[in-house]
Amino acid sequence: MNIPQSKNPRIVIIGGGFAGIALAKQLKNKNVQVVLLDQHNYHNFQPLLYQVATGGLEAGSIAYPIRKVIQEYDDFYFRLTTVQEIDTANKKIIAEIGELNYDYLVIATGSKTNFFGNKEIMRNSMSMKTIPQALNIRSFILENFEQAVLTTDKVEQNSLINFVLVGGGPTGVELAGALAEMKKAILQKDYPDLDISKMQINLIQSGDRILNTMTEKSSAAAEQFLVNLGVKVWKNVRVTNYNGRTITTNSDLVFDTATVIWTAGVQGAVVAGLNGDALVERVERIRVNEFSQVKGYTDIFAIGDIASMETAVFPQGHPMMAQPALQQGALLGKNIIRLIAGKQLEPFTYNDKGSMATIGRNKAVVDLPNYHFSGVFAWFVWMFVHLFSLIGFKNKAVVFLNWVYNYIRFDREGRLIIRPFRKRSFTTFTSDEI
Repeated sequence: MNIPQSKNPRIVIIGGGFAGIALAKQLKNKNVQVVLLDQHNYHNFQPLLYQVATGGLEAGSIAYPIRKVIQEYDDFYFRLTTVQEIDTANKKIIAEIGELNYDYLVIATGSKTNFFGNKEIMRNSMSMKTIPQALNIRSFILENFEQAVLTTDKVEQNSLINFVLVGGGPTGVELAGALAEMKKAILQKDYPDLDISKMQINLIQSGDRILNTMTEKSSAAAEQFLVNLGVKVWKNVRVTNYNGRTITTNSDLVFDTATVIWTAGVQGAVVAGLNGDALVERVERIRVNEFSQVKGYTDIFAIGDIASMETAVFPQGHPMMAQPALQQGALLGKNIIRLIAGKQLEPFTYNDKGSMATIGRNKAVVDLPNYHFSGVFAWFVWMFVHLFSLIGFKNKAVVFLNWVYNYIRFDREGRLIIRPFRKRSFTTFTSDEI
């Protein structure tokens, strides 16, 4: 990998997401050599991916170059690659571009979409965990409308403008709200020769309420917002299959649709090489102790979505969200320096700052530790928190100006098919093309 030798201990970080970047910032100029590896050369602000997918923002406004983050860090290196395996016996990682030894290894690979073993759903639906996937969704949605104005077959036309979102978590709820607002204010202007009133937005949730990690009050408020926007919310319904045309469920419900966006679950993006005791197989997460050390190792750590730190309060590990990742990354940076100096490590305690979701214009729900509210004020809180969390002043300014413009004009000018995306068939494309 062409990394120079150093007198300082070498820390290798796999992953440039929330956890990896938080750790990197904490290790700035700390008499250690740090090598950060990622399959992309940018940090992706995942909470706003749905706005890229629905034309509200361009991809560049929620991405930030990793090399720019670390350009003033001493003895700090970035390599663009995918890590294939960890050789724990020889303390090295094996990647596409070569091998690299480490003194300390941090796994911050995040999560990926969980299709729960259903290969046909994985082949035929779309997921939204990365910027390329969000751009694919945006192109596919717009291409479906372009195709809908060409066909005279009403069944085919209805299938093209019928959208099904599987999963009632924040991603599914926010995406459903954004699509509903497009239907209300934009698509009828773009496609005057198409009966947009026939467009359906269906949100399927396997449990008895959406946003089930939030309070019941916020869940109920979010559902009412969606219903008022025209979204059909189906609860206690589990999708059993999707062949590219028809969704079947565990009930009598059947959906005829060309577009299924799967947001029903996530699992850890595990790297091969760790011992079996360290893995939680069902969700593909890595067991760690209160210091983020991987079970069975003292020099390997895992943080963020990939880490399962089982505690009395969180018996299945912390929620796979940005805040635990940021806090774990920041503390681990301090703890590794303590470890190198022979000092005692500080255990991790999660500071739950709350959760929130937006359902559209002037509509959001916010759960803070002592307050729960919804509506316009919650929407402003949601905007402020997300703006503040973006990396880079330019990104903050661009996103803010886009939001102001979209609010005033009732518009989303990112409705561009920059990279055309079309399924070759309903059964032949691979998950890499999703």
